[in-house]
Amino acid sequence: MTGRDPIIVVRDLHVYFYTHAGIVRAVDGISFTVYRGETFCLVGETGCGKSVTAKALARIVPPPGKIVKGEIIFYPEPGKPIDVTKLGEKELERIRGRLIAYVFQDPSAALDPLYTVGYQLAETVKHHGIVKSFKEGFQLAAKLFRKVLMPDADERVKAYPHELSGGMKQRSVIAISLSTEPKLLIADEPTTALDVTVQAQVMDVLKRLKEEKNLTLILITHNMGLVAEMCDRVAVMYAGKIVEEAPVDELFKQPLHPYTKMLLQAVPDPSRRVERLESIPGSVPNPLNLPPGCRFHPRCPHALKRCREEEPPEVYVSPSHRVVCWLYAGGRRG
Repeated sequence: MTGRDPIIVVRDLHVYFYTHAGIVRAVDGISFTVYRGETFCLVGETGCGKSVTAKALARIVPPPGKIVKGEIIFYPEPGKPIDVTKLGEKELERIRGRLIAYVFQDPSAALDPLYTVGYQLAETVKHHGIVKSFKEGFQLAAKLFRKVLMPDADERVKAYPHELSGGMKQRSVIAISLSTEPKLLIADEPTTALDVTVQAQVMDVLKRLKEEKNLTLILITHNMGLVAEMCDRVAVMYAGKIVEEAPVDELFKQPLHPYTKMLLQAVPDPSRRVERLESIPGSVPNPLNLPPGCRFHPRCPHALKRCREEEPPEVYVSPSHRVVCWLYAGGRRG
């Protein structure tokens, strides 16, 4: 497990998209800390703001999105804070891809179809000064492709993305992301486009490389099984807010927020026979028209009158477990 040395601290982060239809509040005032060496998970349904949060950490939010408020404090070394939100483009280039790496959901979109995957890795390490020549870059590419268990790695470095399977493309993207030996790796649903067997292989590769290189990993997912297997701490997002955060064991044993409980109930349990899988009624609200009060109240079976009118407070039920819900408002406020 990890020490309590933070690698990234997010405070009151707001990311809005300014569209013709109105302002989309994709991330609306979230705070969390990720500690060096741990695996931290952001979970929730599609449309809850997980990927936008991840992109904000690396300052790659696409237009018309904009970080409108908040701090993202990155510690490449203990005691040496950098506010990522205040960096210029040249300063960002020295951090993004070098110290903070990103694995995208869709490897086909992340890879340039005009260049071989080996060239793309070589170009990355040459740009960041890891190697002096493309020849050295290609040698490093073959070595890293073997590390991510790419079949026939020496030949695959010469392949174009369209010549590779989905699993091979994702392994290529992971190899490129790790080629600069980053301090922090953000993996945004890295197994979404893969079949179950390849998903397991890719996550095993990530887990092994994280331990070998003492990486800090932020994993974005909606797969609660993956959360249980991979993560140290979990933050549950809903409609642009974090509604619960806890160590993974505590969250699974004692989920508090109604949304967290319903997410866990929707996971199939192979140890018992069920007639029908549980589901959460309704859908994530339109960020252009968010409900007043608690954003989950239209779908919540325990909603109170207060839930419909006032935003709930953040309550710490233990030093490491917080929940944003009126049902626990008698506890210690955050």
